[in-house]
Formats: sequence, C-alpha cells, structure tokens
Amino acid sequence: MSEGFTLFDTAIGTCGVVWNARGLVGVQLPQSEGGDPRTRLARRYPQAVETDPPATVAQAICGMQALLNGEPRDLLEVELDTTGLAAFSARVYEISRAIPPGRTLTYGDIAKRLGDLSLSRAVGQALGANPWPIVVPCHRILAAGGRKGGFSAPGGADTKLRMLEIEGALAPETLPLFGGR
Repeated sequence: MSEGFTLFDTAIGTCGVVWNARGLVGVQLPQSEGGDPRTRLARRYPQAVETDPPATVAQAICGMQALLNGEPRDLLEVELDTTGLAAFSARVYEISRAIPPGRTLTYGDIAKRLGDLSLSRAVGQALGANPWPIVVPCHRILAAGGRKGGFSAPGGADTKLRMLEIEGALAPETLPLFGGR
C-alpha cells in the first residue's frame, strides 16, 4: 500500500488523514455540507486505501484531537511528506508551524519574515493550498489588522474562528499576535 487514510472524530467534527511511508500526505477538516468524508478524500487521494493507521499516524491523530479539545499542542513532531512542495510554500509552512496554539500572525508578518512584505498575497495563496490544516496551522494566520481573512478549508472562516476559539484565542478584534504588531 502506497497511501492509506482513516477518519477520526474531533471537537469540530469528523476529520481525515492520508499518509504514506514518508509521513502525512494530507489532512481533511470536516465537510461543512455534510456527506461522507470518504468521497472528498477519494477525489483528492484516489490511490489511498482506508486502513488502520501506523503508530506514528495514530500519534499524530491523538495530537490533533488533543489540540482540537483545547490542549496546547504544536504538532511539530508530526512528519509531513513534502515531496514536490515548492520551496516558497515549504518556508511559509515552516513559519506557520512555529506559531504557538492560541497565537496568530498576519499574512504580512509571514511575508516580512520571508524578507518582502509584497509577498503577502503569495503567502495567502500558499496557505490556501495547505494540504495539512491543523498540523500546518493556517487557521492561525489572519489578514491585516487582525481581521479573520479567508480560510479555504471546509466551513471557511467560521471553522477558522472555531479552531482559534478552541485554542484559547480571543475575539478577532483582540486576537493575540505572535511576533506581529
């Protein structure tokens, strides 16, 4: 088997995870429109077979469940298969993974860390293509001025705000920034 997947329950609904021998290939947040999450996983990862996860993936699932139950987990130990990932996206995801639970950065903050504020839109595009939501915490990235901004995962900005609420972040107007403002 080259890729496996499983579903797991969290405080925000049923999530899915896909893996191979190198690490996690993708994470799926709950579907806002309902339906069987296997259908979306099958579209995104047609080679993946539903099976029990190996120990490392089971540990990653436990970490994601704990985070979504309000435990301050950073999930940095979770191995990701970054094969084929563009260098720019890899750097954006690395910066994003360093944001502690309950804290945030803006797209501009990440662009500045990359050395060029004009990269803010490209940062947003990279995060919009993030295959590992929760593990690469794109929900912790806000628009300028601490506004919630977009969120391409199922449930959109409502899911983003729910995840930030679980992590102990405050209302969008007063969200604590990590290394920002």
